Amino acid sequence: MTTRLIDESLFESGEFGEGPDAGDPPRLVGARCSACGTVVFPRQHSCPRCPDGAMSARVLPVSGRVWSWTLQAFPPKPPYRPPSGGHRPYHVGYVDLGEVLVEARLAVPRAQIRIGLPVRLTTVPAYRDEDGTDVLTFGFRAELDGER
Repeated sequence: MTTRLIDESLFESGEFGEGPDAGDPPRLVGARCSACGTVVFPRQHSCPRCPDGAMSARVLPVSGRVWSWTLQAFPPKPPYRPPSGGHRPYHVGYVDLGEVLVEARLAVPRAQIRIGLPVRLTTVPAYRDEDGTDVLTFGFRAELDGER
């Protein structure tokens, strides 16, 4: 089965699925302002807080905590592509990574989701391309004991 990342600019450069860390998802990359220290995700070219700093790439932590969450019960607006068989509700939330909040899918059963839940970066299926390639996006799953 062939897979690819939904947008490689969201992730640390390197080959996905190869090498000694092949079981680990690619790390998310945001940007940090050199003047005020503001961190953003996804990357952007100017600081949202000050006009003075240059933005440079900042690899984000793989672990965080659920800050807030909800159920995405209806299909989002384009460019969302529903999976074969149509839209199925899924959980989304803000994950606090310390320096920045990241909006992401939560690969966590409803019974386990709570504000403050420790979570860890993972990849989740976004859709399947016309050529059969599974396209993956980032998400967060419940962190297992001992992963921190």
